[in-house]
Amino acid sequence: MVDLALLGCGGGMPIPDRFLSSLLMNYRGRKILIDCGEGTQVSMKILGWGFKSIDIICITHMHGDHVVGLPGLLATIGNSGREEPLTIIGPEGIENVITGLRTIVPYLPYDIVIIENPKESLNVNVLKNGMEVLKEYGSGNLIKNNSLKDCIKNGEDSINQYENYNDKLRYDIEISTLELDHSCPCIGYGFYINRKPKFNLEKAEGNNVPKFLWSRLQKGESLVYEGIKYNSSMVMGRGRKGIKLNYVTDTRPIDPIIDFIKNSDLFICEGTYGQDEDLHKAIKNKHMTFREGAKLANKGKVSQLILTHFSPAMIDPESFKQNAMEVFPDTLIGKDRLIKTLSFKE
Repeated sequence: MVDLALLGCGGGMPIPDRFLSSLLMNYRGRKILIDCGEGTQVSMKILGWGFKSIDIICITHMHGDHVVGLPGLLATIGNSGREEPLTIIGPEGIENVITGLRTIVPYLPYDIVIIENPKESLNVNVLKNGMEVLKEYGSGNLIKNNSLKDCIKNGEDSINQYENYNDKLRYDIEISTLELDHSCPCIGYGFYINRKPKFNLEKAEGNNVPKFLWSRLQKGESLVYEGIKYNSSMVMGRGRKGIKLNYVTDTRPIDPIIDFIKNSDLFICEGTYGQDEDLHKAIKNKHMTFREGAKLANKGKVSQLILTHFSPAMIDPESFKQNAMEVFPDTLIGKDRLIKTLSFKE
């Protein structure tokens, strides 16, 4: 299961009881933070969610209400005892922004790895001491935190890998991005929590797979031993459905979002304006109304919608909930420190 905390659901400027945009995802004790507006640290302290285990920070865009909490957070993560590298993902220009923000937190006990404007999905492994971001290119070469590593195994037992890894067995989380329509470079995020098939003992024995190959085949390797080819399908059971989560904010409702969020278990979407009468403001400022977010949820056939990123002029977002529910009934209005748990369905 995946635990989510909506740390802040405000847009533009913070107001009493509403901090700025931030979402925290906790999976197997490791965390991914999406956006870091003012108040992010305060909400985390109120909830008691630790700082040291934040391994990845995903930034949607470089407007202040989404990034100004970063310098303080980076310092707090360092003060929590973290020494492992931390990965920051963001749109074009993120490296310059992080470099600038680092001038007020120049001394950190950990490295920062920046992935700017990724065009392809990023695969992530969840390890005991942190998340490992992987990126595969071409014929089995692996780029891990900007360093190359050969993933072809040639062991002393004359066991050779004859094709690339089975990705579905190799990663725990897939992070995808989508370019949005805002007043500056902005990306939406998709997170697919992979649920790996179970090892099938009966299948492995029935296929006469040597026991010493089992662990490697479970990791997705395809091997040749004594002239016989072995692959993961010979030892693993049927595929299992994972969990899909999408986070889309600061954009107009462009058509590509529909495919991006298709069949998502949870769609967290901006709703800067609650009233339909504010559509002209949404168009001018490249944001969305509640109803527009709900239309995307309906067309994308998502399971549930949470609206967030409310204008500071909107004191009571709940009073406009009906505008969304008329289009998509399973709508929640976000509030600071809202906790949501997504579970595997089978």
